Amino acid sequence: MQQIVNFFIRNKATLLFLLLFGLSLIFTIQTHSFQKSRFIHSANFLSGGVYNTTNNISKYFDLKEENTKLQEENARLRAVVFNSDVETVDPIYIDSTSYNKQYLITPAIVINNSYTKGNNTLLINRGLNDSIEADLGVISSKGIVGVTRNLNSKYATVLSILNNNISFSAKLKQSNHSGSIKWNTKDPRFIQLTEMPKVAPIKKGDTIVTSGRSSIFPKNIPIGTIANFKLDIAENFYIIDVLLFNDMTSLDHVYVIKNTDKKLINNLIQQENE
Repeated sequence: MQQIVNFFIRNKATLLFLLLFGLSLIFTIQTHSFQKSRFIHSANFLSGGVYNTTNNISKYFDLKEENTKLQEENARLRAVVFNSDVETVDPIYIDSTSYNKQYLITPAIVINNSYTKGNNTLLINRGLNDSIEADLGVISSKGIVGVTRNLNSKYATVLSILNNNISFSAKLKQSNHSGSIKWNTKDPRFIQLTEMPKVAPIKKGDTIVTSGRSSIFPKNIPIGTIANFKLDIAENFYIIDVLLFNDMTSLDHVYVIKNTDKKLINNLIQQENE
């Protein structure tokens, strides 16, 4: 307490000057309309800047929530597209009750990702509590990512397309000529498409998409573009290097696709093979 008193005694002249200066400003502003209007304008400008800065900071901390909302909205729109009978739709004009909801879409976040091994996997923050099952397709906004494998209540592992143990059907976007996708474990930027018939009209730059000939992925999900191709030893089929749309070394938001008819399809295929 004594230190506070001593501070006021030592600086009494300065404090008195500041007090009188402040009072003079107040009296000047109150008695002169021009100075009053300028003060109000300056105060509004200052408070507006403070409010704008505060709002920007608040928006920054709300980005995670906004991203979650956007991802959920994207999942809904993707479900509309996957469940439509037409190749291209405008989701705004489709009633959600007017199509067969064969595909259910769940947004997820990648929390771990490997891409330097021969058999790479991802870990996502969705599991049994979110109705996720094994052997469900996983995609991103740019294209195909992998297939779910092991699960617990909150998390699931995903076999990356950069995994030698995963293979699925793909086709040329402009035709129904299809082959089998499988990674050769060399370069994470490319994946290989084999068993593409020699008669298929292919050229560099052509787009490769999913064929829809499985119960995991709907058709026409982007995969990549043809970078190089050559005939196999027997010269009956092409071996194609596909440049992936996805950067598999940098994945964040993904979507899990559940085909509600998968068991019906697989049971019928199994009966045919018996």
